[in-house]
Amino acid sequence: MTRREVEGSHSGPVPASASGATRAGVEEFLGRVGKGDAERIAELFAEEVDWMIAANPTALWMRPRSTRADVAAHFRELSVGVEPMAGSGRAVEALVVEGNEAMLTGNIAGRVRATGKELTSPFAMRLTVENGEVTRYHLYEDSLAVAAACAPED
Repeated sequence: MTRREVEGSHSGPVPASASGATRAGVEEFLGRVGKGDAERIAELFAEEVDWMIAANPTALWMRPRSTRADVAAHFRELSVGVEPMAGSGRAVEALVVEGNEAMLTGNIAGRVRATGKELTSPFAMRLTVENGEVTRYHLYEDSLAVAAACAPED
């Protein structure tokens, strides 16, 4: 796809107010994730969510979700399953916002509680914020690294 095709793929200029509201919503989401309160994180999501994280049978928190209650369960299960690593935890390196869409890239790091293994992975995340609520949450990460960190030793 050429740059012209990409630029022509939306219907016109994006209102600055939409981008500002999306950025504020994403920054609030990141702040709440940093504090680790699953219920407060879930409050930012719509009742129905377009959720995508690659399912992983060794990481119980990585499975299909579709509701605000599921979002809270995800972040509770993630907290039980992974201890953030001091000093390296989660780092967002780039945040790009256009209208109600946001793309984030960075790195995550933690220790899987069940195995004691360290987990590091680059990530990309796509969030959509509509009417002040997150309606899309797509997370792309190194699922092989997650599986290896969650797998017990032979």
